[in-house]
Order: sequence, then structure tokens, then C-alpha cells
Amino acid sequence: MKRIHVAAAVIRDNSGKILIARRADTQHQGGLWEFPGGKVEADESVETALARELLEELGIVVNTARPLIKVHHDYPDKQVLLDVWEVSAFTGEPHGAEGQPLAWVSARELSSYEFPEANRPIVAAARLPEQYLITPEDLETPALLRGIQKAIAGGIKLIQLRAPNGYDPKYRDLAVDAAGLCAGKAQLMIKGPFEWLGDFPSAGWHITSAQLRKYAAAGRPLPASRWLAASCHNAEELALAEEMGVDFVTLSPVQPTLTHPGAEPLGWEQASTLIDGFSKPVFLLGGVGPAEVQKAWATGAQGVAGIRAFWPEA
Repeated sequence: MKRIHVAAAVIRDNSGKILIARRADTQHQGGLWEFPGGKVEADESVETALARELLEELGIVVNTARPLIKVHHDYPDKQVLLDVWEVSAFTGEPHGAEGQPLAWVSARELSSYEFPEANRPIVAAARLPEQYLITPEDLETPALLRGIQKAIAGGIKLIQLRAPNGYDPKYRDLAVDAAGLCAGKAQLMIKGPFEWLGDFPSAGWHITSAQLRKYAAAGRPLPASRWLAASCHNAEELALAEEMGVDFVTLSPVQPTLTHPGAEPLGWEQASTLIDGFSKPVFLLGGVGPAEVQKAWATGAQGVAGIRAFWPEA
């Protein structure tokens, strides 16, 4: 069965709202919502196909676009490769040129619309930021909380509360305080045993590669309404993350890093190859910072993650 190559767009307006379209009832996966786009013809580049489809479907001209995510998905009756780009500037007023209903929705509202199965990773990528802050390990609680507050004020939207020294009661208390600071402003990701899941209903969970190896076969430990992430370092762990149904991963180390001096870096080329075979958002970690975000996008990543380069008190 030949895989159908589709160019699709996450189109944002000036307020950050995202444009979605409803599929006609007669179409494959009819009646569900989707991100606008269409088939890439044999002689077309993805960018050309995207520009053509958005002009035909919505009557808009694309001015600024970048790669967001590639999703390989197998339905019982067809195989698709969704080549998704983020469109941040366009000319014209989008309208359903083919009679399709349109809606502008906030990133948070996306999860309450029904999309085809293949679109789930796109919904996650559209909702996630481009930077993922991981807190340092060697700070006293007041300094750590002050840094989190500063990071949120500086625009950080996704924060992992790192737990390098096991899961002690002190970490739990810190997590309660951090959850309070993040409420309504940033998504907090906690690390810890699954027994704690019920104690932090607003937090997402970032599992270690050891937890991934131990629990992947049991499936997702969280409902779809809560974020689940995993630390991955190779193709085997990425496959386990896919099996567990995580929402996104960190892939590390891309370059040599002070935190794990003995770890063999993947390098940009190997990271790109691993991302290409994985259909979920990936944050690159290890020796990268905000300056590398465009390079990360070019490799197919969601963005970059880190400790030192992102911490406001550094």
C-alpha cells in the first residue's frame, strides 16, 4: 500500500488562535475536524503543495511557514504521511472555499474537538511551546521557586521539576509549591513514582527511561487530558514511548553536556534520523539552548529543552 503524502498546516492568527476545518461527511474520516491541507503531487515540494492547497481551500497566500512535525499513520484502509508546517503569517481572509466549516480556536480548546487518529500528535505539537525548561538540581527551595517565578514571567510555558536524587518527601513539598506558581500560567511536569499521580491533578508526568522500560507494555498511566512525557536516548526507547502512548519526549544528549559528561552525544544528524522515524513531538536536550531552536526545527523537532541555558538565575 502506497503511503499518501499530505501537506497540512497549523495556521495561527495574531492572537495565537488556530484555524481548523470540518471534513465533509462523504470524505474519509468524514465529520471530524482537521488541519487544512491536502495531497502532495508527485512533482511538488511540500512547501509548494501547502501553498497551493491553502490558496485553493482557504483563499490565503502563505507568507511565513516552518516545519512543525511529521506523522506516519496507518489506518486499516490507507497509510498517510502528514507533513505539518506552522503558518504564522499569511495574506487574505481565510474562508471555506470548498464549503467546509471553519473555526478559530485557542490551543487549549483543540483537545475538545474530535480529530482523526493521525492528527493527535499534531494537536499536541500545536499546544506545546518551543522551549522546555528543566530546573537545576543544586538550589535551595526559595531560590528554585524564585527562578521558576522569573522563568514564567519571562514567557516559559513548560517546566519540568527535576528530581535527580530520588523521590523524597522534600521533592513532594516542592512540587506542591511549584504547582501553585504554575497554575494557569505554565504546564508543570513532575517526575516521581506512579503512586503520586493522584496527588497532583494539574501536573503532567515526565517519566525516566528506566520507568519507560519497566512500564511501557502496561500502556498509558494517565488519562488523555493530562500530559505524559518520557526521556529517550535511542530508537529503542522512542519505540517504547510510542507503545506507551506518551504525548512528547526529550531526546538526549544532542551535544556534549556538563550534566552527563560521560554520555556519547547523538549529534544533529543522528537526532534528525531518529526524529524522522518517530511521530510525536520531540524536544532536543543536551548542549542546546534557545539559540538552537531554529536548527532544532530544521531537524524535525518541536524545540529545545535544557537547564543552564534556560534558567533565569544563571
